[in-house]
Amino acid sequence: MAEHSFHLKANWPGLRNDVGTIEAGNLVTKVSIPPEMDGPGVGTNPDEMLLGAAATCYIITLAAMMERSKLDKADLTMTSEGIVDVTKGIITYKKIIHRPEIVLNQGASEKDEELAYKLAEKAERSCMISRAIQGNVEVELEVHVEVE
Repeated sequence: MAEHSFHLKANWPGLRNDVGTIEAGNLVTKVSIPPEMDGPGVGTNPDEMLLGAAATCYIITLAAMMERSKLDKADLTMTSEGIVDVTKGIITYKKIIHRPEIVLNQGASEKDEELAYKLAEKAERSCMISRAIQGNVEVELEVHVEVE
C-alpha cells in the first residue's frame, strides 16, 4: 500500500473578516470569507476550494478512464456548481453539480457515446474526493456527450 502526504501551511493574522494565506505545493493564495457570507471576498474561500477539489478530481479521473478505455475525445470541459445552504446561521455544503461536456472525435459510434456516459458516471463514483464527501455532500451529474 502506498500513502501520499500533502501539506498545507495557513496563516490567519486577524479576526473573522480579515484575509489569510495558504500554501500547499504549487497552490499559494489569499483566503477570506466570500461576500455572499458577509466577508471581504479576497482570494479564494473554503467553498470554492471544495468545489475545485471535487471538480478537478472528477475531470482527471474521467480523462484517465477514457484513456484506459481507448475512448478518443476531441474535447473535455466541465462546469461545476456548489450549493451552500445557510439556515438559522448553520452553514451546510449541500450539493455539487458537475456538468461535463464530452466531445468525441468525428466518426465515433453509438457504442462510443454509450461508453462516454458510462465512464462519466463511473468517474464520479471513483474519484477520491467524491468518495471522501459521500454521505455529507450530494454530488449530481448532468452529462452531455456529442460527436464532433
